[in-house]
Amino acid sequence: MSLFEPSEVFQFAIRIEENGEKFYRQMVQKFDEPKIKELFSFLVDEEIKHKKIYEEMVSKIEKYEPFETFPGEYFAYLRAYADKIIFTQEEFDEEIARIKDINAALDYAINAELDSILYYQEIKNLVSENQRSTIDKIIEEERRHFVKLSEIKRTIK
Repeated sequence: MSLFEPSEVFQFAIRIEENGEKFYRQMVQKFDEPKIKELFSFLVDEEIKHKKIYEEMVSKIEKYEPFETFPGEYFAYLRAYADKIIFTQEEFDEEIARIKDINAALDYAINAELDSILYYQEIKNLVSENQRSTIDKIIEEERRHFVKLSEIKRTIK
């Protein structure tokens, strides 16, 4: 028996996207450089788009029983990982307060994109074969975000 339902895994994905949107919105307000504002504004829109996709997928989840060494192992792993990357409002505010310059903002964003990629690769196992291509597209978008953030970071050193 799982500790929670597969649909909850997608609720975590939705929260990840909400956290990303909130972070990027704050970075748009925090920095004045047009190139950085444009990048973070683009990423706000991307997070909103991904959230909508996951909200639609929640209603289409099929029952999934992953191979486990003990009951609930796979879902416990996903929950523990989600807990690491989903912040409370207080934790989020503390993270934002630590960001003092564009490099710190870009480092935070790069790490968040990498965390998202890993999480989304894992949740692909929870959906039917025909839905996996949708998650693959999101993973590919997250990779593009990672590359774009990394390239901009290199140019502003």
